[in-house]
Amino acid sequence: MPSTLILNIKCLVNTRNESHLLHGKELANLPCINNAYLFIENGTIVAYGSMDESPLEKFKSSEIIDAEEATVMPTWCDSHTHLVFATSRENEFVDKIKGKSYAEIAASGGGILNSAKAIANATEDDLYNSAYKRLEEVIQLGTGAIEIKSGYGLSVEAELKMLRVIKKLKANSPIPIKATFLGAHTYPIAYKENHQGYIDEIIQQMLPVIAKEQLADYIDVFCETGFFSKEETETICKAGIEYGLKPKIHANQLHLSGGTEIGVQLNAISVDHLETMDETSIATLAKSNTIGTLLPTAAFFLRMHYQPARELINAGCAIALASDYNPGSSPSGNMNLVVAMSCIQMKMLPEEAINAATINGAYAMELGHELGSITVGKKANLIFTKPLPSLAYMPYAFGSNLIDKVMINGYFYIP
Repeated sequence: MPSTLILNIKCLVNTRNESHLLHGKELANLPCINNAYLFIENGTIVAYGSMDESPLEKFKSSEIIDAEEATVMPTWCDSHTHLVFATSRENEFVDKIKGKSYAEIAASGGGILNSAKAIANATEDDLYNSAYKRLEEVIQLGTGAIEIKSGYGLSVEAELKMLRVIKKLKANSPIPIKATFLGAHTYPIAYKENHQGYIDEIIQQMLPVIAKEQLADYIDVFCETGFFSKEETETICKAGIEYGLKPKIHANQLHLSGGTEIGVQLNAISVDHLETMDETSIATLAKSNTIGTLLPTAAFFLRMHYQPARELINAGCAIALASDYNPGSSPSGNMNLVVAMSCIQMKMLPEEAINAATINGAYAMELGHELGSITVGKKANLIFTKPLPSLAYMPYAFGSNLIDKVMINGYFYIP
């Protein structure tokens, strides 16, 4: 691969000599270089700095790209999605408009159970082809790493089908993908009155195959009233840990479920959602290295209270942002909208939101060593914007597509 010298960058965003997970007030620090250059070799960032350093003399490159005053920044790292699904659920969208709640739709066989029926009837090829189209779309919107969960199978065969599709996506994707086993998303109808029976199926039948075929990196549980209790969450996560899977937990979305506390206790990579938090759960998270992943587009779509981002940040928590891309409660993988909504509705500073969606999102997938900032040695997965008057213009102009080009592994991405 030839080396590439990118010149005349108006603003090079999130430049760091070294990177680490950002907590609390650190999120407001977004180092940038104006009038910058960036040198890439073998798809990796080798050097960067001010144009005053005469980079044309410093680096002899086989290819020179004039950024033409574009802002250049790391790609988004979307650490919570359900990208593999068989069909959309706009009929439930209409039901919500008519007044039905998320819980009412789920209780009548809709929601996750609706998606599970569609997954059961879909082939692996069908699921792969539709998911790959979604993957191409989100890459063009600036996503350079993504996590994908199962959880719409709810049977041994269907959960394994989803995870095998994710494994195939991993093998063929130009961007890093992390796979999460979310068999404990809800209880199948057959196990509605036999929770232990389904938990036994997860532990005894699903996990051994997942481990044998190396189908997942993480294990997740929907810890929520009416779904999986704190105790059930602990049981399932500990079983996953025995098979080498690290926990990531759906926590505190609808109620104070105890998911945050059990996540911290289990040293989970992240606890995700967090719409419903109190002083105890915030303080527990702040004292840990578990990341609180906020999903504002899900709160928006469900007309729920937004996550208390300011309280979490002020308490010293490590915060990431993700899309929760799924057909039922967040049918969008547009991380630009996630960042804008975080500023508009959760009162995050643009610097905080960008850090949460890049470097902290990378750490929420254990990819902080290779993505999320402009750091020597990291992958050249980059967003090139259209001309911006300032960085704050990105979340401000929330309805405009401000991405001009996306670079993945040192090459401009063409689907």
